Amino acid sequence: DIPSHLDDLPPTMLKKEYANVPIVNSVDDVVRRLLSLEMASQKEKMKIKTQQLVEKVRRSPSDNGSFEVQVAMLTAKIRTYEEHLQRHPKDKSNRRRMLMDIDRRKKLLAYLRRVRYDTFENTCKQLNIQYTLPPPYSRRVTKRWVVKKAFCLKVFQEARKLKAPERLKQRREWQARARAAKE
Repeated sequence: DIPSHLDDLPPTMLKKEYANVPIVNSVDDVVRRLLSLEMASQKEKMKIKTQQLVEKVRRSPSDNGSFEVQVAMLTAKIRTYEEHLQRHPKDKSNRRRMLMDIDRRKKLLAYLRRVRYDTFENTCKQLNIQYTLPPPYSRRVTKRWVVKKAFCLKVFQEARKLKAPERLKQRREWQARARAAKE
């Protein structure tokens, strides 16, 4: 079995809609099981897990759209996609959605890192995200670029071969001067 990120939710925990209803404590065990996460669908469990992640990074009780909250919601979706893709590796549309969500989260984290670094660090720590810096420079590799680079390297090596005797002569002169200066 593949471990799920929803495994840490206790099965006796009540669903989101029934958690604050006072009558729930006095109902029969069968009804209580139906209202708990034990019988909940994946979607209901996801809602609760997303809510837990959002609570970790939320600034205030009314905060629903800050960058931290958006990152938390995307993290929950990404983890669900990862689990699904482990079971169904050929599901290309969900892989595409997951990669799009990863890119969106990466952009939000880059903004957070640039604007409020302490919030960025806290968010990454709370949500257990490992952020890696993007490369400082990236270039799209094309056939033309590869051929041009190979040609430039070849020209550089040929020019170096032509200048080799001259450089050797200069090096010997420097060494002679250095010996003369020591004596």
